[in-house]
Amino acid sequence: MVRRVLVVGAGIGGDTLAVSLGRAGWEVVVVEIAPELRAGGQTVDLRGPSAEVLDRLGLLEECRRHLVPQRGIAWVDARGRRLAEMGVEAFGGQGFISVDELLRTDLARVLHDATGPQVEHRFSETAERLEPVADGVRVEFRHHAPETFDLVVGADGTHSRVRSLVLGPEERFRRPLGLAHAWFTLPEQPSTPALDGWALVHNAPGSRVVAARPGHPGEQEVGLSFAADVLPDRRDRAAQEALLRSTFAGVGWRAAELLDGVAGADDFALDTYDQIHADRWHDGRVVLLGDSAWCSSPLSGLGTALALEGAYVLSGLLVAGEAAGTPVETSLARYEELMRPRTVAAQRLLPGRVPSYAPRTALGIRAAAAVYRLVQTRPAVAVIGRLAARSGHAPGLPDLAA
Repeated sequence: MVRRVLVVGAGIGGDTLAVSLGRAGWEVVVVEIAPELRAGGQTVDLRGPSAEVLDRLGLLEECRRHLVPQRGIAWVDARGRRLAEMGVEAFGGQGFISVDELLRTDLARVLHDATGPQVEHRFSETAERLEPVADGVRVEFRHHAPETFDLVVGADGTHSRVRSLVLGPEERFRRPLGLAHAWFTLPEQPSTPALDGWALVHNAPGSRVVAARPGHPGEQEVGLSFAADVLPDRRDRAAQEALLRSTFAGVGWRAAELLDGVAGADDFALDTYDQIHADRWHDGRVVLLGDSAWCSSPLSGLGTALALEGAYVLSGLLVAGEAAGTPVETSLARYEELMRPRTVAAQRLLPGRVPSYAPRTALGIRAAAAVYRLVQTRPAVAVIGRLAARSGHAPGLPDLAA
């Protein structure tokens, strides 16, 4: 019987799993290395399977109360003149920006608040060692005394500690896309240019991208992308800020203003755009979930959807398996079988996605803007739809009973 579970990582996937298993009567402990629930991150959308999972959890309407008013995305030149735009109505509402988006921090809070008395959260904590024992896993923590769990779930992101403990070092699984991305929240001042519901993006030669998106009232969500595979140590904030300033020196539009906002941002984060490719996601009674197993990179636009779906599939199979007396390893194998095709499809980015997002030359920037205009014309919409279908994943949730 599998009834006591450790979840490493209090992100979208981890807390979705905790909500589901807790409601089924399982005892769940969630450990999170951060001292509190992580804030920050940009908008995530509630289209398709994401909405279906949240609806089944009874949380969709609460999430909808946090939607960010949006009109679309536009690409601007160094003087702020629009080169191309894509409204929320593009592609029948299936374009880059939708009307059904909320900030990741709000989604995380809704899920966290939905965890009940069966779920215990321990912040500033993580697993240091995992040891298989009879019908379970003995876990040594950074601060707490060792405990034994029936199952351990690694939902601790692209740089997963759990994955490194059971499958090996990150270098085996990381596939860099050649870009890095910084993001943070910028409080608006009287002099801050209004966005009026538009996400605005400025491309500069050298694969540099400066973006500002609507956030909570009185705030804008800022993104800075650039070419890089290796970054300063994640704990060296000063080196990270220095890298951004040197990289974006001389870039036009609002680059200088936004860079000045980095120092005061308490949700600042910098990381590379990577994918994670692992040929298996579980070992004994340890299993990976979300980006720790299959990161498709933010450029896919499917990270949150896959985390929600993966948690739904894993929890459903575990609960059903326990009721039927199915060995947990069988449920974990079925979880991989159902989720693998969806994650592979999500990692298959649209052709030219990376260079069109961050063009290297001035000519490439003009060409990308022309493409963004062209793809919205009637003859191109059908073609793009077919390409997107091959680069996305199935529109509905998998059938757990099949």
